Amino acid sequence: MVVDDRAQYPARVTLASGKVERLVTAKSVITNLSAGPPDGSYAVLAASPTEPPEVAAFEKGKLRRLSHQNDAWLKDVLLGTTEEFTSTSRDGTEVHGLIVKPAALEAGRRYPTLLRIHGGPNGQDEHAFSFEREIFAANGYVVVAVNYRGSNGRGSTYQKAIYADWGGKEVVDLLGAMDEIQKRPFVDADRLGIGGWSYGGILTDYTIATDGRFKAATSGAGSALQLSMYGVDQYVTQYETELGPPWKAQDLWIKISYPFFHADRIKTPTLFLGGEKDFNVPIAGGEQMYQALRSLGVDTQLVVYPSQYHGITVPSYKVDRLQRYVDWYDKYLKAGARTTTSAGR
Repeated sequence: MVVDDRAQYPARVTLASGKVERLVTAKSVITNLSAGPPDGSYAVLAASPTEPPEVAAFEKGKLRRLSHQNDAWLKDVLLGTTEEFTSTSRDGTEVHGLIVKPAALEAGRRYPTLLRIHGGPNGQDEHAFSFEREIFAANGYVVVAVNYRGSNGRGSTYQKAIYADWGGKEVVDLLGAMDEIQKRPFVDADRLGIGGWSYGGILTDYTIATDGRFKAATSGAGSALQLSMYGVDQYVTQYETELGPPWKAQDLWIKISYPFFHADRIKTPTLFLGGEKDFNVPIAGGEQMYQALRSLGVDTQLVVYPSQYHGITVPSYKVDRLQRYVDWYDKYLKAGARTTTSAGR
């Protein structure tokens, strides 16, 4: 399977030449390739921006749907429109992303717009169904997803560009993408929000400490005082290999902790969230930033989900998180607007 610039697809590699032949050309995400009968057919999971993952047979270069788990639900909802876009960062780097527009987009109207940042950083926003993006679009938001440097799908050099330089090139790419998006006639540049989970939460902290254009933020399972993560999360080997131990690289550790040390630059109201038992990005990362903004008089809230780890798994908590996202953004970007956590009907 190949991860390639907002898509995933099966491919055939010729050993003699190394040539890679793409076997599915649609803008979609094909995963979980499982060998089938000797005739060369496979079972896969197939998804697109308008289709949640379903089991399909991959036969002679074509997909044949086998499951229809979501068909009944999809008949009753209006989904947003997903499009690709390209931006150029201030250092000349070409960056690719996706933009999701509300289904009932009205000509001549400007919409509040959310930059939602994927985690990893070695992941990508892709042509798969995103319930989160659809929830925001259903509530009248334009949603922007950016594959900043450090993301996969654009080659090894692109992915390694942020090595030992967290919060630098990624923020440049995110802001460059928003500069491009803000030119769109349906985007209200005065009503911008930002947010993400895991490295997306970390980049939210970096970005609001760098640029003041965002009027609301949600930072989930994030951190900013990176020095305090040493020895309490699961990344000690990575830290020592990439950054060096804190006693040998103190200046670098302080540099990549700039959202905390420059918290006084943050004016964006921010909702911090995390799991009580998260050992991937411990809740202390959110607690520290929450306390910093509270001490500075910036509107902020902290939500801790009991007995949860890095991924929130309790269904009621998952619903609660989505509702809190929408409520927080509505408070600052859509004053008095009514919210819902169901897709548009």
